[in-house]
Amino acid sequence: MSDIAASTGALQSYVDKWLAIQPYQRMALVFVDPRRYPGHIALAGLEQELLAAAYGIREPQVAATKLHWWADELAGAAVSGGRHPLTQRLFADDRARAMPITGWLAPVRAATAQLEEGTATDFSAQLAAAAPLHDALAALETAWWFGSQAPSQRAARCAVLGHLLHTLRRLQDDAGRDRLPLPMACLARYGLSRRELDQPGVARNQAIKAQLADLNAAWREAACLPGPLSVFRAMESRHHIALLRRAEKAADPLAILQADSSRGGIGDSFAAWRMARDWRRLAG
Repeated sequence: MSDIAASTGALQSYVDKWLAIQPYQRMALVFVDPRRYPGHIALAGLEQELLAAAYGIREPQVAATKLHWWADELAGAAVSGGRHPLTQRLFADDRARAMPITGWLAPVRAATAQLEEGTATDFSAQLAAAAPLHDALAALETAWWFGSQAPSQRAARCAVLGHLLHTLRRLQDDAGRDRLPLPMACLARYGLSRRELDQPGVARNQAIKAQLADLNAAWREAACLPGPLSVFRAMESRHHIALLRRAEKAADPLAILQADSSRGGIGDSFAAWRMARDWRRLAG
């Protein structure tokens, strides 16, 4: 096997991990051709790797070790070209070297700083706690897709809200962690204890619906913030908004969230086409 073939195969494994989390992005890939835009795909894979380290590893020291490796990798990639398949593909593109190294390191540093944070007091505190990491990722993503002068406030807020919805879907799995998906004020309002989070009940349903209402309102506000969305971020937000609205109407909202599947169809296809059209118009 040639070095190029081996690199392509290794990259695809990380793309597959990303698609396992966001299967609806397969529709976006019809319009963001991986052969023409490999860096765009690699950046999505890198974001998934950093989020997995920041939120998916239960032991903070293990997560910190992995994030430290990424910091070293990204710090030297402009000179070395990178060792990781995602880094190699990104830094084969001139735009990666044109972006300041601080921009590449900012998500890693933010992820490391929040590893041992506990449960937020209220919804506003949840937004503030998640903002540094997702703001940094959104800034990197927006600069890659649209240039360094494009504002990233809207992308950043959509990224934070998407993260909070994802944690809500994992409510039962994360009930034993220090950082709970529901803020303390919400737990207190509905009289929920930590051990009751993994048990169905009226109070839990009410608390989840309250969180969904806050997320829905925040997504409406996000639409008024400046900045474009990448095709991937736009597809993610579209999917998440539709999902939370279905869950809000359900008797068992968590069941709807956890049964989430990518519906596909002509609506998603047209939406992806429109998002890609807007991206190309704005990116020139």
